[in-house]
Amino acid sequence: MISVTVFVDSKQHYSGIQMVGHAGLKDDPQEGQELVCAAASALTINMSNSVEQFTEDSFEVDQEEESGTFQFRFTSNVSSQSQLLMNSLIFGLQDIEEEYGEPYIKISFKEV
Repeated sequence: MISVTVFVDSKQHYSGIQMVGHAGLKDDPQEGQELVCAAASALTINMSNSVEQFTEDSFEVDQEEESGTFQFRFTSNVSSQSQLLMNSLIFGLQDIEEEYGEPYIKISFKEV
């Protein structure tokens, strides 16, 4: 399963995201698990690339393909453009979670 943790600040603005794992069960592959992995990966990579391309905001990103780890966090104040990009990412991931649910993807929120 893809475990997504969305980090929010005290004002409930998104400050980062961590994704770990792969959709589905390794020992019991399910139809659609590749689609869920590809969609979640595309959304997160597109958000990261968009923040870099369209904003001046500073961030750190770390990814590891084998474990399915993707970590992204802002290292400066977050602009309204970046907030919109993060809102779009979370909206897309929640849509995937609503459509496929477990054992594919689970989203949680953590205040930092």
